Amino acid sequence: MMLDFSAITPYLHMLLRGASITIQASFLSLLCGSILGILVGAVRVAPFAPLRALAATYIYIIRGTPLLIQLFLIYFGLPSLGLNLPAFTAGVIGLTINSSGYVGEIVRGGIEAVPKGQWEASKVLGLSYFHTMRFIILPQAIRNMLPAIGNEFVTLIKESSLLSTLAITELTMVGQQVRSVTYASFETFIIVGIIYLVMTSITSFALQYIEKKWTVA
Repeated sequence: MMLDFSAITPYLHMLLRGASITIQASFLSLLCGSILGILVGAVRVAPFAPLRALAATYIYIIRGTPLLIQLFLIYFGLPSLGLNLPAFTAGVIGLTINSSGYVGEIVRGGIEAVPKGQWEASKVLGLSYFHTMRFIILPQAIRNMLPAIGNEFVTLIKESSLLSTLAITELTMVGQQVRSVTYASFETFIIVGIIYLVMTSITSFALQYIEKKWTVA
């Protein structure tokens, strides 16, 4: 049986629109997840043991439970507590929280990779823990973390396909709609897969370029 993509052609604009929503959700989730992850990672290495334990527990729970369950808890669970969120907002929050757990561990590793002499020098200068972290440790750690955070962005683009379970019209959801109209399941999801591959490839190449420029700088 020969593949026939002619039935998919009229719907390419819908698939590309879905891809744009995928990129928006992934970018917002990475941005917010990175901010939250940096805070969690910084607390993870804080000198106050209870805070370290709290951050470790947060990371353990987030990384130990499926993203799909986290999305369901936010979108379907919160309304039972009186909090109704739009599907896109709930999806971004779910991806943000999930991403923050992984970014938090990336940040912890990046901070611990900074030579201990930097901490000792900051103590000699009389800097507080907050100022040491902000002006000395994190700028160096972020350079070490950049490749891993880039990989997290690529992962988010792929995991955003789970947003289709919340009826968000991202790429996978649009692919399902096109399949239901054309009945060309194989052809539809080949195109969807190619679009995902293009998005992740462009993202990977862009991040590699940024990483090289940062390293040279």
